Amino acid sequence: MELTILHLYPDCMSLYGEYANLAVLRRHLRAAGVSVTVETALFEDAPPFERADLIYMGAGTERAQKGAITALLPHQEGLRAAVDRGAAVLFTGNAMELLGMSVTDESGEAWPCLGLAEFTTVETDRRDPGDVIAHTSLWDSPVVGFMNKCSVTRGVETPLFDRLSLGLGNQVEHGPEGYASGNVLGTHITGPVLVKNPDFTGFLIRRLFEAKGWAAPEALPDLPYEREAYEVTLKELSARAGG
Repeated sequence: MELTILHLYPDCMSLYGEYANLAVLRRHLRAAGVSVTVETALFEDAPPFERADLIYMGAGTERAQKGAITALLPHQEGLRAAVDRGAAVLFTGNAMELLGMSVTDESGEAWPCLGLAEFTTVETDRRDPGDVIAHTSLWDSPVVGFMNKCSVTRGVETPLFDRLSLGLGNQVEHGPEGYASGNVLGTHITGPVLVKNPDFTGFLIRRLFEAKGWAAPEALPDLPYEREAYEVTLKELSARAGG
């Protein structure tokens, strides 16, 4: 069994160590008997979407995000074709905003985006860093993480997370967050979200297995101490959230 992961713009869109998400995903997949190849694309490259089973992009500065938009738009049909044949997409941090119709920056300029979803994003002059506990119906456990955004995203009809018990959602405190449609997933949660959340990683792996037509194992192997680390983080953040 072989999978190819395409990491978009790791030199500019890895502000909070998002490369670690792919490192831990590779370790999980290898433990499940899958051979993994990670390819990268920089701004000047034509991304090899035709070979990708998973397409990943992490967070960047607002300036880097606009560079990613400019670099990716000429190749959006290739990305759409990959999604149509079943490739998974995971964009984290402000990369999520590229999945929608547009990002309007603080000066009022609207940047056209990929149009994989109908939502739009508007940057604000307020930055909201903070820890997050997010709840989804797609798997059982809450997701823990960190968010640092200065934007509001409107028009998401199918959020990845139904609600946040700690943190700022797409539009409001404790509201729905992220985006999910088929195998296209986005969340403003930044950094190593898969490292911190083994059940999120497991969900993504099962989706990748399904897309390839493979039978997913009944139980995916945990890496050493990841479950214990998750439980400690969840306990600490839950106390902060008042429950």
